[in-house]
Order: sequence, then C-alpha cells, then structure tokens
Amino acid sequence: MTHRARKRFGQNFLQDTSIIDSILIAATPECNEHWVEIGPGQGALTAPLLRTGVKLDLIELDRDLVAYLTRKFANHDQLAIHSQDALTFDFSQLATTETPLHIIGNLPYNISTPLLFHLMKYTDHIHSMYFMLQKEVVERICAAPGSKRYGRLSIMLQYYCHAEPLFDVPPESFSPQPKVMSAIFKLTPHNQAPVDIANLKHLNQVVTQAFSQRRKTLRNSLKKSFTEAEISALDINPELRAEAISLAEFARLSNQFTLKNP
Repeated sequence: MTHRARKRFGQNFLQDTSIIDSILIAATPECNEHWVEIGPGQGALTAPLLRTGVKLDLIELDRDLVAYLTRKFANHDQLAIHSQDALTFDFSQLATTETPLHIIGNLPYNISTPLLFHLMKYTDHIHSMYFMLQKEVVERICAAPGSKRYGRLSIMLQYYCHAEPLFDVPPESFSPQPKVMSAIFKLTPHNQAPVDIANLKHLNQVVTQAFSQRRKTLRNSLKKSFTEAEISALDINPELRAEAISLAEFARLSNQFTLKNP
C-alpha cells in the first residue's frame, strides 16, 4: 500500500536513505532512550529508529497514515502510535524524570512555527530535538544578532534552547518535491534560562514591537513603550536597530517594561 501526500497536511515524504542515515548519525539514538517522532509519514525514519532499540511514540494527525503505520509496525512492542494533532498534544504525559524525551520530525512547513512554540512549553521534559524545516526558517531560528535573519523567532526560541544548524536537505530527497531547500537543525533546552525574564508575555511584546518596523531604530520602534532616555539608562544604544540587540539586552528592556506595567 502507498499513501498519497496531502497538501492540507503539508506532507512531503522523506525518501532519501543517505539523508536518513545522516539524521541518525547526528541524533545518535541509543537503546532504552525514549524518542517521539512528529509526522512520521510512511515510516522512512521510524523503521531505522526502531532498529536502534529506543522506545518510540509517533504523533500523526492523518488517520489513513495512522492505519498504514499500525499495520506496517504491528510487531513492534516498543512502539506506540498517537492519532492526534501535535499542536495540541500534551508531551509531558510521555516523559518521566528518569527518561526525558528526544523529539524528532520532518515538521509540516505550514504549522512549524506554532508547533515549535507549543513544544517550548515542555522543555523541562525534553533532552533534545532534531527537526527538518525550510532552510530559510532554520536560518532564522539559529541566527545571531547582527544577521538579517535575526528576529523574533531567533530570540524567543533561543531563550528556551540552544539552536544549531546541522545540514541541508535538497528538494529531490522528498516525494513530492517541495519548492524550497530544507535543513536539519538541533534544539537543546537550556538547563537554566540564559537570562532572567520577569514576564515572558512582555518579552514577546517588546520583541514583536521592536521588529515590527525592522529598519527603524529602537528610539522609534519602541517609542510607545520607552523614552529614548529609558533605553539609554539600560545601557542600550537607542540608535541601534532591533537586529543588533542581543537576548540579554531584550531581557533588560522586557523587565523594565514589566516594572512599568505591573
């Protein structure tokens, strides 16, 4: 049986065995670890993962694929399949203190950003994450201050995790072929947050406001929330653009905003 990829689920099935091997070499799954695969497709990565001896949970929304995977892997006791939406799935239910989760997946491009932010709620239960996304999005996630790719996505995800690009995946590695280059990257949750944030909603608000008009300086982009003197008092140059401001500097702005808006 074959399964035709469905646009409404953003399905592009990985079929390049050399890329699959490279993913497994990077992820280094080991026997008795607990792995979760999001969007397993037709099981191209699932089968070699199972051969490593890991405990594996699959999260799949497409009911036809759930039925297909259930038949394909019927004899694997270490596998559980969850016919659910990863955007609303409670990942904490799978984890224990002794066995944190390793999460892996070829994420549907149309839900990648909200799904990543959903996963950030569970970083206390996660040891590592390996995902495939559009290369452009991976570059944004992993960008450093001063880069044109640096923005809200970079800052908010790097608050929770260390982000590391691994390697590119060309369109011909998939069926059907996407129109963009893809890339594999790794997210490692911080054992301790890199900065102290009094209110995460305020951090998101300040960062969003600062990047809403990228070409403007902070003095102009943040004028609804801070005076120029207030920005300078935080040892931040108000003449800089948002793309030049580090997570630590945005933390100072956010915490000052919280003091002004308790």
